[in-house]
Amino acid sequence: MGDSAWTDELTELHDREAGSDHYIDIASRRHALACVKRWTPARGVIMDIGCSSGHMLRLLQAHLSSAQIIGADYICGPLEKLAGDLPSIPLLQFDLTVCPLEDRILDCITALNVLEHIGDDREAVRQMFRLLKPGGHAIVEVPAGPGLYDIYDEQLMHHRRYRLKHLVSLFEQVGFKVLDASHLGFFLFPAFWLVKKLNKRFLTASTEEKRHRVASNIRTAKQSALMNTLMRMEAGIGGSVRYPFGIRCVLVAERPR
Repeated sequence: MGDSAWTDELTELHDREAGSDHYIDIASRRHALACVKRWTPARGVIMDIGCSSGHMLRLLQAHLSSAQIIGADYICGPLEKLAGDLPSIPLLQFDLTVCPLEDRILDCITALNVLEHIGDDREAVRQMFRLLKPGGHAIVEVPAGPGLYDIYDEQLMHHRRYRLKHLVSLFEQVGFKVLDASHLGFFLFPAFWLVKKLNKRFLTASTEEKRHRVASNIRTAKQSALMNTLMRMEAGIGGSVRYPFGIRCVLVAERPR
């Protein structure tokens, strides 16, 4: 297996503190589902790479009954649990940068908060391109703002945060045509920016203190009805607006026919 910064322990941390109802994760999955519905054939083959605890898989299964849905992840622990929870969905374990699957087999890939955990993100994108059929689509999300790297990113083992223009360039260099590129969390960005800057003070703290603060940040945001409302407002007008900054970069790219 190659270099991917994610572990069973991090899955457990995220599930324990955020569960399935953290505001930004809800908005992320909602956005991805809308993109899949727009760009993917009703009977298409969809792979959720980095499926982790299966929240996106469940959403896809609930809304796209005619599609063939597949889950994939780098680590085994979540897949073993999902095999019992979602017996009708095929699950695969592999390293995306050395993917063993054949060329041109998928109509759509969703990869939400995956690339930041992979050392060679260019090779990961190249493999996504290879897996897609001509006319297939990649729906991708990554954390935004390289200057906001803090203890949250460190503890969740992010290699990097992204500028949207660099994410677009990465996909175009591999051969994709970028159809849509924007941000999630535009309305919440000022508060998010402040928290990230404050968290930088703890970069030299003990690992235990960092984990405690990260868990506390996740719990506090998860419980905010205001943040959920603002994300719904943002989504409501997002179809006609490309947000210039935000918490996460979102991108839809097509493998040309």
